Amino acid sequence: MEWSSEGLIIGVRRHGESGLILEAMVPGRGRCLGLVRGGRSPKHAAFLQAGNSAQLTWRARLEDHLGTFTAEATRLRAAEILADRRRLYLVQMLADHLRLLPERDPHDELLGGVISLIDDDWEPLALGAELARFEMFLLEELGFGLDLETCAVTGVHENLTHVSPRSGRAVCAEAAAPYGDRLFALPGFLAGEGAARAQDISAAFALTGYFLDRHVWSARQIRQPETREWLISNLTG
Repeated sequence: MEWSSEGLIIGVRRHGESGLILEAMVPGRGRCLGLVRGGRSPKHAAFLQAGNSAQLTWRARLEDHLGTFTAEATRLRAAEILADRRRLYLVQMLADHLRLLPERDPHDELLGGVISLIDDDWEPLALGAELARFEMFLLEELGFGLDLETCAVTGVHENLTHVSPRSGRAVCAEAAAPYGDRLFALPGFLAGEGAARAQDISAAFALTGYFLDRHVWSARQIRQPETREWLISNLTG
């Protein structure tokens, strides 16, 4: 088995005396792992870092084997990322999010979103809003998407202001009024209405964080990314 494609490196870990296990998101192939022989050499260590892109060739005798990677750098971002704490934490958090996906399960739209979040110039509030939308889409891709189209109680499409923590469905203002303290606020920007303010972004992260914890982090007995809380504070402060 053999294939070749450009991929985004999301992590590396040591293997043996000189090798690395490289983890990358690859268009059409999803999250892929492979052994890079001699990956800890100065030649490879210079670019085999999270956030960089590389042309990857994967080989294995059978498709379900770990396989080996050969890699050539195509887009070096790591130096810029390391010089900017916000971008560094952003890349680390996005990599942790992508590791929630099953291996070799394509998620090209998520990958495109990650590259945009890393490469584009963002104002803090715009980045916070886009990152919250990314977490919403991640929930959907993991099979736990929220239903924000209609009110869970009345079926109306207008004036949706809250989300039920039990069902993950939107609730309109009228139906939510008696239970406001038990529901999550639904920021308008998540429904495509209005600009995102700092308090809206904080509310959006509270919403996505609750459902990520309920369905993914706690269910798998893992902790949420340590960088997430810092990023939320930094982008909304």
